[in-house]
Amino acid sequence: MLSAADILDLLKTGATTRVDDPSRLPAFAPGDPVLTRTLSPLTHTRLPRYCRGKRGVVVKVHGLYALPDVRAIGDEDTREHCYAVRFSMRELWGPQGSPADSLTIDLWDSYLLPAGAEATP
Repeated sequence: MLSAADILDLLKTGATTRVDDPSRLPAFAPGDPVLTRTLSPLTHTRLPRYCRGKRGVVVKVHGLYALPDVRAIGDEDTREHCYAVRFSMRELWGPQGSPADSLTIDLWDSYLLPAGAEATP
């Protein structure tokens, strides 16, 4: 249980769920093409429906963090790497998407497959 002073310190300085574990290497690197899974979980997920089953490219590896999907239901121990993944608007919205625009979104290991794989739940 956090004390009032601890909470005030966190509000001033911020808090992170980042974990430094050099033995846990990321599955993907910047430039890697990826495919998002077609998840339909009963609980929380940060994988938007409009990004499911879509192809993108990793542009940055943020590091290893507590997975928010299960952290929301009390699991503080599951850790996954988080990646910035860029999608073309055409990939997300079809021919009506602007060919000049893209969307970059942060996604977790369990959302991603190598681009040559089939999208799976």
